[in-house]
Amino acid sequence: MPKFVSAPSLPLTGLAGLKQNWRSDLLSGFLVFLIALPLCLGIAMASGFPPMGGIITAIVGGVLVSRLNGSFVTINGPAAGLIVVVLGAVQSLGQGDAMAGYRYTLAAIVVASVFQTLMGLFKAGRLSAFFPSSVVHGMLAAIGIIIMAKQIHVMLGVKPEAKELIDTILAIPHSVVELNPEIACIGFAGLALLIAWSLIKNRVLKMIPAPLVVVAVGMLLERYFDLDHEHVYMFLPDQEFLPHHEFSIGPKFLVSIPDDFLAGFYFPDFGKIATVEFWSAVLSICLVGSVESLLSAAAVDKLDPYKRCSDLNRDLAAVGMGNVVCGLLGGLPMIAEIVRSSANVNNGAQTGWANFFHGLFLLIFVALFPHFIHEIPLASLAALLVYTGFRLASPKEFAKTMAIGWEQLTLFVVTIAGVLATDLLIGVAMGIAAKFALHLLRGVSLTNLFKLFYHVEQKDADHYVIKIEGAAVFSNFMALKSAAAELPQGKTVVFDLSDVYLIDHTVMEFIDHYCHDYNSRGGQCAIHGLHNHEPFSSHPLAARRRLT
Repeated sequence: MPKFVSAPSLPLTGLAGLKQNWRSDLLSGFLVFLIALPLCLGIAMASGFPPMGGIITAIVGGVLVSRLNGSFVTINGPAAGLIVVVLGAVQSLGQGDAMAGYRYTLAAIVVASVFQTLMGLFKAGRLSAFFPSSVVHGMLAAIGIIIMAKQIHVMLGVKPEAKELIDTILAIPHSVVELNPEIACIGFAGLALLIAWSLIKNRVLKMIPAPLVVVAVGMLLERYFDLDHEHVYMFLPDQEFLPHHEFSIGPKFLVSIPDDFLAGFYFPDFGKIATVEFWSAVLSICLVGSVESLLSAAAVDKLDPYKRCSDLNRDLAAVGMGNVVCGLLGGLPMIAEIVRSSANVNNGAQTGWANFFHGLFLLIFVALFPHFIHEIPLASLAALLVYTGFRLASPKEFAKTMAIGWEQLTLFVVTIAGVLATDLLIGVAMGIAAKFALHLLRGVSLTNLFKLFYHVEQKDADHYVIKIEGAAVFSNFMALKSAAAELPQGKTVVFDLSDVYLIDHTVMEFIDHYCHDYNSRGGQCAIHGLHNHEPFSSHPLAARRRLT
């Protein structure tokens, strides 16, 4: 069961929670549904899936997973972070046949999800701690760059001939020159609205979801440009500086979705289960999906006004079971999605029933109003994804990483370069290898690299000291994390780091977050013994080493 501090003001869970909080959860679920609808469609198509694939995932994530998971206010559904992994699987398994690649990828999702479920059942949730934060952020930034590189062309109404990622990036200037003016107008209008909405301070306007505004404006422009009918138009024919003036538009620039809801279901094909490409896809989907879901669920806990702690192992198992269903029905893999979860918290959600209602609203809408979805321009959805990609890889992310120290920036950039030059798994492995090499150069022994020397001492009934020795780094602190989680609440806990000669940013970040969380639940937690350590940068959580 999820672990949380007992307090009289905490919302009830289960059916009692539904009875107590149905008004706030219903409203929040409806508002999240408005945000989720366009994002689900856009993420599905960017992943090489039919649009219904994203909707199926959000429905399963809301209606099914919300009743099984170990979290309280997270929203489960498809996420931009998995676009690169899923699209890569579709392309490598399909070898030019998009539908075959889609069905083979569904099979890979089913197998990956079985492993994901087993990971949760065998308490593997803590393995997310093995990935250094700079490497994880580098992976997400690389994903953001890839999303932007691919979706800019869709936003401009151009389909490049490039197949490789680098060629796709290099083709952007050509697509700008060859853009379809009316489609680009829809795309740029959506992008401008997203930027403007991020700057608006008015609380009333902020209550309107930005993706909903983008889709609404896109549909108005779609009507104005008459995208429902295939036709050719002339654009500024008297301007000699333009390369050409004749452009065609039509329904191919709109979302395609079957009128019959049941016609949107597809079933997996396990015909390539014996191939290397299949198992590479399984590993990528399982690893990236699990890490992203665990990190997002932990991040959402920090947004919860009641400071409840999710049972991450149960959450991972529930997401895995939901993904098995998604793979069997034609859906994308899901994670605990942080953007929609943040909106859920801000809209006043109290329990997991908000997630349930968001999925239920999607089910009702897609079943009853499929024609409405068909009127959404692809350029509007591409604008949403370009904006999402930019947020993942914005200059602020580089600046934040550099503020922690040049070491973290180096790992961040190495991971990005590795992902862009090879693939996601190899890029992450390169980032982790660089981190290992850095620690070895700083004198960490091979034994200490994977084993942390510590002990927990109970001074009296209410006082615990966690004494750590040697090097405390990302690859050896998982046992410490488990031991700290088992300490009783409401006591005094001290981390004694006086005998640590090297502590990296990942462990500093964990101890700092643990202290804040423990103190917020009525206990007292502090760090002792860092007075004789030199940080590698001015950041309060920078890696540091002992001077003597």
